[in-house]
Amino acid sequence: MTIAYWIAAGLLALFYLYAGTLKALRTRDRLRPMMAWVDRLPMPVVRAIGVVEVLGALGLVLPPLTGVAPWLALVAAAGFVLLQAAAIPVHLTGGDRRIALNVVLVLLAGLTAWLAA
Repeated sequence: MTIAYWIAAGLLALFYLYAGTLKALRTRDRLRPMMAWVDRLPMPVVRAIGVVEVLGALGLVLPPLTGVAPWLALVAAAGFVLLQAAAIPVHLTGGDRRIALNVVLVLLAGLTAWLAA
């Protein structure tokens, strides 16, 4: 189970560290080609999502690695399930029907949460 957790958590952490950093630092114009939904949300919300994603990525890795509050990994993984569950309607209501990545991320975050429990 430990190896499976680190594989799943590592993949999620890498994805969210990258995506969150982009959302936190890039302008709307530079995000638009990758994330069509950024036009429908205020930039402070997009930035906040990015910060949450970076913190969640750290929460998946650092607590189990250090042994300090390892329960935070479960919270981070569950948070990513909720984040992606909320992202799916945003994509669908905006006419962007590409939700396959969101579904994969929900499943991977759910698996990670189960492995962290």
